Amino acid sequence: MERLQQMQSELNRTVLGKYTTPVYSLLSMSKRSVYVDKLNPEHDDVRSQIKPGRGKFIFVYPFVKTREWYLLHSQTRQGIMDEHIYIGNKYPTVKVNTTYSFGLDDQDFVVAFEGDYPEDFLDLVMELRETDSSRYTERDTPFYTGVMGTIEEVLETL
Repeated sequence: MERLQQMQSELNRTVLGKYTTPVYSLLSMSKRSVYVDKLNPEHDDVRSQIKPGRGKFIFVYPFVKTREWYLLHSQTRQGIMDEHIYIGNKYPTVKVNTTYSFGLDDQDFVVAFEGDYPEDFLDLVMELRETDSSRYTERDTPFYTGVMGTIEEVLETL
């Protein structure tokens, strides 16, 4: 967090920084999902590893579950997430990187999907909207969509 604050301070001191206003904070940390079970073949361990930067496009958004979600029995939540994971595995061209924000920021998670085919991501999200998991989504916007690049490449676009 110190490095992020230092970077923000340095940006604020630039000419560009004088014209920017932070709108959203998406601070989060990586952690192994409690819903991924190595013994369950439905759960692809490769998908659960945070290794960003392998896709041409990135889709990032904050994610908040309802309070009702956390009041469900853990086995009920696991069953709902098994369906969610099963659908995600149907789209091997889309890599998910889920990070946790509990207590660090305004959302529960920051989710970053990446891949070379935006149409696959669109189909994945459409299919996930029809699952039981979706009824426990409080917020999953705004979406930030972009082309992946190094920090230097991204800054060059500014």
